[in-house]
Amino acid sequence: MKLPLLLRLAACLFTTALPLLAQETYLHFPAQDGPGKGKKIVLLAGDEEYRSEEALPMLGKIFSQRHGFDCTVLFSADADGTIKPGAGELLTHPEALDSAEAIVMSLRFRHWDDDAMKRFEAALLRGVPIVALRTSTHAFNFKPDSPWAKYSYNAKAPWVGGFGRQVLGETWVAHHGKHKIEGARGIVAAEAKGSPLLRGVHEVFAESDVYTAAPPADAQVLMLGEVTTTLDPTSAAVEGQKNEPRQPIAWTREYQNEAGKVNRIFTTTMGAACDLDNEGLRRLVVNGVFWSLGLEVPENANVEPVDPYGPSFFGFGGERKGMKVADLGLGKALPPPPP
Repeated sequence: MKLPLLLRLAACLFTTALPLLAQETYLHFPAQDGPGKGKKIVLLAGDEEYRSEEALPMLGKIFSQRHGFDCTVLFSADADGTIKPGAGELLTHPEALDSAEAIVMSLRFRHWDDDAMKRFEAALLRGVPIVALRTSTHAFNFKPDSPWAKYSYNAKAPWVGGFGRQVLGETWVAHHGKHKIEGARGIVAAEAKGSPLLRGVHEVFAESDVYTAAPPADAQVLMLGEVTTTLDPTSAAVEGQKNEPRQPIAWTREYQNEAGKVNRIFTTTMGAACDLDNEGLRRLVVNGVFWSLGLEVPENANVEPVDPYGPSFFGFGGERKGMKVADLGLGKALPPPPP
């Protein structure tokens, strides 16, 4: 028996709305024309200090609209799409990791459930490249009896320093610069001059301070952090031991995982949302994605934000309260920052 017309129309409308309902907790930016050729990037936003929920949608729009990548941004958010940066157990739509061809992550002290971690580990073991920002060096923090404890930033043997140290090249060590007072000026490492990852990268400056970092011997250091006296990009370098020597703030490495696959890794200890106001840093991150995927790095990648971008300053409790994932979609500027 045929359904009455009204019921059939209602069923049709409901079916059409399903993808929209599903996307209230994550964002999908379809690929436009460009050298990324539709390769799938999954961006993971989840930290309570550096506003990754603001930065990663902006980057996803650049990757998809300017360079032709297919981008999905996942969040620490409730089922209704309300972003909860401090809820380390939450990751929306982890299924996207199953088809990821590259991962861009900005995470801090996450402790996801088994389903999310299994999908993340599967991506790692199949050799998916990773571009890691700021606190991703200490992305995970599980209880010692967790099956995922080896990923924790303070893990002991056999994964000393956890995912950060073993995969990315460093875990949480310390603030090297004075937090919220001293900035970080990027200085190209002597051995990295001529690197394709530095194409078009000029005048890198981050308001987030320099971290103490000692990447392993197999890492290629791209940039060193000069600690500056203030958060003004024109401020002088701090004199004395803080800049003797300068700390690595961006590097690459090729990590051979336990499945025998190689993950191309680009790590930078810069990457707060306000840091990414800096054109040079945005271009360095975009170049890192091209390099990680084995694509030719553009001579001067277009990194102009697609929508107006006015990021919040970093700090605990400084997030835009009540912000929904849908507020960050294509064609939408960031909501006004908190007072």
